[in-house]
Amino acid sequence: MLSNNFIKRHNGPRGADIEKMLSRIGVSTIDELIEKTIPGNIRLEKPLNLPKGMNEYQYLNHLKEIASKNQVFKSFIGLGYYNSLTPGVIQRNILENPGWYTSYTPYQAEISQGRLEALLNFQTVISDLTGMPMSNCSLLDEGTAGAEAMIMAFNARPRAKVKSGVKKFFVSEELFPQSIAVIQTRSEPLGIELIIGDHLTFTFDDQFFGGIIQYPCAKGEIHDYASFVEQAHAVGALVAVTADIMSLALLKPPAEWGADIVAGSSQRFGIPMGYGGPHAGFLASSEDYKRFMPGRIIGISLDARGNKALRMALQTREQHIKRERATSNICTAQALLASMAGMYAVYHGPEGIKEIAREINILTGVLASEVQKYGYKQVNKHFFDTVLIRIPENVSIEKIKKLALENRINFRYINDNEIGISIDETTELADINLILSIFAKANSIDFTDFICHYDECEKIKTIPAFLERSSSFLLHPVFNTYHSETDMMRYIKVLENKDLALNRTMIPLGSCTMKLNAAAELFSLSWPEFGEIHPFVPVDQAEGYAILIKEMDNIFCEITGFAGMSFQPNSGAAGEYAGLLVINEYHKSIGQGSRNICLIPSSAHGTNPASAHMAGMDIVIIKCDEQGNVDVEDLREKASKYNKNLAALMITYPSTHGVFEEEILEIVKIIHENGGQVYMDGANMNAQVGLTNPGRIGADVCHLNLHKTFGIPHGGGGPGVGPIGVAKHLVDFLPTNPIIPTGGKRSNLVIASAPYGSPSILPISYGYVKLLGGEGLLKATQYAILNANYLLSCLSDHYKILYTGKNGTCAHEMILDCNEFSRMAGVSVVSIAKRLMDYGFHAPTVAFPVHGTLMVEPTESEPLSELDRFVEAMISVRKEIQEIINGKAEKENNVLTNAPHTAEMVTSDKWVYPYSRQKAAYPVQIDDKYWPPITKIDEAYGDRNLFCTCAPFDS
Repeated sequence: MLSNNFIKRHNGPRGADIEKMLSRIGVSTIDELIEKTIPGNIRLEKPLNLPKGMNEYQYLNHLKEIASKNQVFKSFIGLGYYNSLTPGVIQRNILENPGWYTSYTPYQAEISQGRLEALLNFQTVISDLTGMPMSNCSLLDEGTAGAEAMIMAFNARPRAKVKSGVKKFFVSEELFPQSIAVIQTRSEPLGIELIIGDHLTFTFDDQFFGGIIQYPCAKGEIHDYASFVEQAHAVGALVAVTADIMSLALLKPPAEWGADIVAGSSQRFGIPMGYGGPHAGFLASSEDYKRFMPGRIIGISLDARGNKALRMALQTREQHIKRERATSNICTAQALLASMAGMYAVYHGPEGIKEIAREINILTGVLASEVQKYGYKQVNKHFFDTVLIRIPENVSIEKIKKLALENRINFRYINDNEIGISIDETTELADINLILSIFAKANSIDFTDFICHYDECEKIKTIPAFLERSSSFLLHPVFNTYHSETDMMRYIKVLENKDLALNRTMIPLGSCTMKLNAAAELFSLSWPEFGEIHPFVPVDQAEGYAILIKEMDNIFCEITGFAGMSFQPNSGAAGEYAGLLVINEYHKSIGQGSRNICLIPSSAHGTNPASAHMAGMDIVIIKCDEQGNVDVEDLREKASKYNKNLAALMITYPSTHGVFEEEILEIVKIIHENGGQVYMDGANMNAQVGLTNPGRIGADVCHLNLHKTFGIPHGGGGPGVGPIGVAKHLVDFLPTNPIIPTGGKRSNLVIASAPYGSPSILPISYGYVKLLGGEGLLKATQYAILNANYLLSCLSDHYKILYTGKNGTCAHEMILDCNEFSRMAGVSVVSIAKRLMDYGFHAPTVAFPVHGTLMVEPTESEPLSELDRFVEAMISVRKEIQEIINGKAEKENNVLTNAPHTAEMVTSDKWVYPYSRQKAAYPVQIDDKYWPPITKIDEAYGDRNLFCTCAPFDS
């Protein structure tokens, strides 16, 4: 058997193509190119100490062996995680379909209409079920969504409350414990004072800006919050609610009893538990707070021809533009999971969801009633899916636990005499009888199967009449049409065909590293051994996960040069935030908690200052020199100026400008000499692996974007994982969890709801490193640099390359300066991006990190043929610009200003443009023509006329 067949599967360049590329660049070998690109003083002295790569057959057998060590018990633990059923049509056509999982965040709306519609569906589901007029299109999980709700209320404080320093926030003790812990972590850096207590006895005063409650509460009780809300509003405080999305099919929506913000998780809508994630969190509110809403919002707009079109709305409030003044630091969300959850609602429709919710509720009612016949007390008066069982004095909770485990069942053991049991979509009457038999046996009472008569069971009522839902939801045709698998399959395919993803074209986005997501790495997403594990099961039931996470910890420590990892942050921006909090905790531990200054280069990604702000740091910007490098003298001056309070430097390496800065060791030395820590943004790690690393450079913390460097798909904007690696002195401060302790011995940081964030997608990155092995990881980095420099050599005669290293090379990406085209031809960089759609390409990154530029990153996965196709397109576009400059094409009416060209435009009987249809649609030979479904979108219309749900049925 071949010892390794994956390196050549993953990397694009091969054989004679490599020689051709090296010749074009002007070097003899890849080693020579690397020597010209990466400073010698930071190069690794020896290869990565990792085994050779496996082939796909070996890897899948290896992973199956690990998976087999996870024990799939039936979990009734609840606490925001439930068994669910993913409809096969959604699993096969979205989760397992590269047309969906390899697409990029829909910043380029014209080639993202399918994803945008799926996310608009999700927003409509959340809006309808919560009763709120607007929703974002997903957050990371329930705990972080609850924390974002708190921050949203904090940011929305009236001017008078801000002026008087109002910073108190009430947290119900009946929230899920992991949510409380996340909120505690988030509140401290912002100076928010939490009051955790009983909402029934709590009294608001004018020193509070808000409060948060759970609906139904963690133990299952459904409370009437009317007086709580009235009291809060009387003092100008906002009320946030974390709500169970499935329960809202039966319960009165929070908006109808006065809530201002509603957050939660959509995991129950067809998403596996996955030992904690990924799951799409949600947040909805009234439109009064739209400017404070975190995350992305999909809005309805128009294209240049007046056709309905979708786009990401209100983008100026996001961290890319507002930086430290942004509403949050969220960049990656959980778009793929949100699309799936929205499709779950599309497939089942309102009646189907009601039936599922009612079946859950009825079975819970049966359990509540029948368990009392065996000597137990069911405490909850009103409930949806969760009972609280108090055991008699003669029954040992250990005996119940032993019997449950013997029957492969997990309950929630709250204390020595209370047990919580949550019912879900997968529960059957046989499960209820099994549970009852366990309780009967524990109390030495004979058990008799309960037989559910339909008419009798339908009479079960566990929800008070005044909190029963009477309002309708999901009336739009999309939720009332596609209920056969044939219809659903075709609807999903229609949306997929509107988009451009990696299964059709190279996506040359700088900073975003859109590389191959190999099928063999992804198969485990559908395996129950990984998907059907509750995050709070006894640890011996998740031994497979423990093995995998421990080995990944060792591998990533070898790659990064660090001493320890945390896999809890479930996005890159969450990793930034976590890393900065670890730095804060370290400073406190050595009596230097006053250190709060974070130095950030002006070129940094917007999440850097946004994360630093959320971590409670004051931001000082460091200038860049004319070559795009950090201005070392400015850094030295400011590090010295703030040395008493310097907490950290955030730096991306290679730089955001695509260059390995020569002075990086001096930069690190300056920070350390002034008492600060160095935080390295791992966005560009794809140019480091095997050649250098953060530990070698001297950084103290670095996050890794697993969806950039280590093979996890972008999924249209998520899921992501942003694990952090830290130097030895910071290991004790890595994040933990209140239910399953993880991380450092001295840590009280909780970044996400689950102990390991989104662990069900970790096998993808595990597959990436195991399949490539040490040699393959090195080659991937080398070929990423090779591909980038090949494009540089081909395009430098046609476009100004803004920054290069001292030897004229770039790292794994480059910036094309297009500002002169705006001055000379009236062609904006946005028009160039739109025109590339006519050539069948997703545009490079637009206007980041420099205004009027395109940042291009080919990744190692693209073959020479695709690189050449891109070069041909870019040169052709440059010629089209020159035609405008030379006066051969009209300045206001040309192929660039009118791009992209839709099939409707090109096939219309009326052609009104001063160039041919062929020039519009087939400017070069195109074998697989992609037709954008809309033409250039009106960026401003949708913001001026914000509408972010599916149109009402009667509109």
